[in-house]
Amino acid sequence: MTWTGVFPAVTTKMQASGSIDLPATQASIDRLIKNGVSGVIVLPMLGENATLTQQERDAVVTAASEVVAGRVPLLSGLAELSTDNAIGAARNYQKLGAQGLMTFPSLAYRTDRRETVAWYKAVAEASDLPVMIYNNPIAYKVDVDVETLKALVDVPGIVAIKEETGDIRRVTDLFNAFGDRFDIFCGVDDLILESLALGVVGWVSGMTNAWPAECVALFNEARAGNFKAALPQYRLMTPAFHLDTDVKLVQYIKLAEHLVYGAPEFVRKPRLEIEGSERVSVEKVIRATIADLGKRI
Repeated sequence: MTWTGVFPAVTTKMQASGSIDLPATQASIDRLIKNGVSGVIVLPMLGENATLTQQERDAVVTAASEVVAGRVPLLSGLAELSTDNAIGAARNYQKLGAQGLMTFPSLAYRTDRRETVAWYKAVAEASDLPVMIYNNPIAYKVDVDVETLKALVDVPGIVAIKEETGDIRRVTDLFNAFGDRFDIFCGVDDLILESLALGVVGWVSGMTNAWPAECVALFNEARAGNFKAALPQYRLMTPAFHLDTDVKLVQYIKLAEHLVYGAPEFVRKPRLEIEGSERVSVEKVIRATIADLGKRI
C-alpha cells in the first residue's frame, strides 16, 4: 500500500461530560473526506488516545470504519505500554476495520535502539496492516533515526515514517539513506512547505481538521512544484499552523474546529478547555486566519 496526500490526525469529539461524541466524530470525518483528504488517522495523540479506555478506542475505530466506508485509507493510532498489548491492539484494530497503523514508540519508558527495533518489528509482524512509524522524539524521547531504521528496512510491514523531529534536515537524510523505501510524511504543520520541497509524499496534519479544503489545496500546489502559488497561503496559515506544535495542540485545534464549523471543543480531563488571556490570544490567531482565508476566496 502506498500512502500519499493529506492524512489528518482526527480529533476525537467529546461531550461536555467528557464522554465520546461518536456522531460528531463521524460527522467530522465525513467532512474531511468530502473536502478532499487522501486518508484519515483516528486515535492519534491529537485524538486523546492515551486518555481513552480500550472499549472507547474500539468504538472510535468502528465508528470511523463505518463512515469512511472504503472511500480513503483509514489508519488507527497505536499507543501502548507493553509489547504484548501492542501486538493485541494491532490485531484488534485490523478486525475493527483499520487499514493501517500509525504506531507510537512504547509509552512505558524510553527504549534504547535495540528495544525500539524489537518493538516496531513486533507490531509490524502482528497483523497484515501496514505500519507508519510515528517519530516524535520531542514528545516521546525516542528517536527512530537513520541507524534505527537500518535495522527495520527489511521489515516489509513498515511502509512509512511520520517525520516529526522538527529538524528539516532529517527528510533529506532519510532519502539519502533509503531512497523510496519508506513513504515519508511531514508530521508538523508549520514545516509542510519545506518538507514538500525536499520530497515528502504525505502530510499528517492537525489543522486540516479545521481547514481541510485549504490544506489539501496547499499540499497539492506545493507537491506539483507550484511554490509561488502555495507560498502566500502558507504564510497566511502559518500562525495557525504554529498552534499544532504547542503542548496544548489538542485544545487549540479543537477550538479552531469550533470556531470554523461549530464542532464541540470539549476535551478529556486532565486537559481543560483554555480560558482567559490564553483563549483570547489563540482565538485571535484563529479568527485572523478565518478572515484572511475568506479574503482569498
